[in-house]
Amino acid sequence: MSGPKNLKKGDILFREGDASEEMYVIKSGRIAITKAKGTSEIILAELGAGDMLGEMAFFDNKPRSAGAKAMIDTVVIALPFKALNAQFKTFPEWLKAIVRTVNTHLRNANMKIKNLEKATDEDTQFFTPYLVTRLTAVLGLVATRYGEKTPEGIGVPPNRLRNYCIQVFQQPTAKLSKLQEILQGLGYMKVEDIGEGRQKITMFKLDELMAFVDYYNDWLFTAEDKKFSIEEKELRTLGVLIFYGKKQTADAKNKIKVNLTQMQNDSMKDLGFLFSVDDVNTLGEKGVVAEKSAGEGGLFTTYELAEIEKLKEHWDLIHATRKVTRD
Repeated sequence: MSGPKNLKKGDILFREGDASEEMYVIKSGRIAITKAKGTSEIILAELGAGDMLGEMAFFDNKPRSAGAKAMIDTVVIALPFKALNAQFKTFPEWLKAIVRTVNTHLRNANMKIKNLEKATDEDTQFFTPYLVTRLTAVLGLVATRYGEKTPEGIGVPPNRLRNYCIQVFQQPTAKLSKLQEILQGLGYMKVEDIGEGRQKITMFKLDELMAFVDYYNDWLFTAEDKKFSIEEKELRTLGVLIFYGKKQTADAKNKIKVNLTQMQNDSMKDLGFLFSVDDVNTLGEKGVVAEKSAGEGGLFTTYELAEIEKLKEHWDLIHATRKVTRD
């Protein structure tokens, strides 16, 4: 839709990977051009009044190569591609060719930069995402096939685990040991030294670990424009939703409804830090919770508590592995 769009500070104009239907001219304010980097984002450029953005997709109809959000209250003028195409057709063929060539070169340069950044990140990572799924799958497989039930949980034979890791899956045992350390910290398992170089391994949450393998593997092979990540800063918000969600009763569709305003008022007393009703905004944009709605007594949102708990559990582990870097 053509015409002006009013953005408040922090509002998203478009996200990296979004479909493209229009370009924009900034009438007033400032827009940050952003790029996802790991669990955060970096600002590639800051644009002001008179600048244009989103124009690359006009020529090749590809998804957005970067995101854009308002740094302050901003007004942009939307220029729909459909209307612009009619004018572009009147350009001389040589001019069309030049413009398309420049646009293609910019796209290729952006892709090369992105690949270089990815390679650099992987060089510094102790765990790649695919190694995490392999090693957790090895743990789950050995625990399922060879584990023995004990009063504490499932006893996993260390020698069998080591053999599968090295001989069957050809994975480094040093990284398996580090992953076990992370899993122990998150309550999935316990590893005890019992002397003479021997270990006792007990798995507490085998089903949850295998659910993680399925989730993360599916996530890794989902198209970029069809998946979302839970940022590390959003994990605390999920924890707040779980804490207060457990105090409510689910409806017939297993939905929990919580009063965000009341949660904000009670959070310092209950949790020791201040929760804001705006903390759920990004989760609402991702469809993790429903968009906020006004009601008697404040602002409300709804969600499935079990899904929130699974998401937090999965992303706690993902972020824990991402934090481990090479020495």
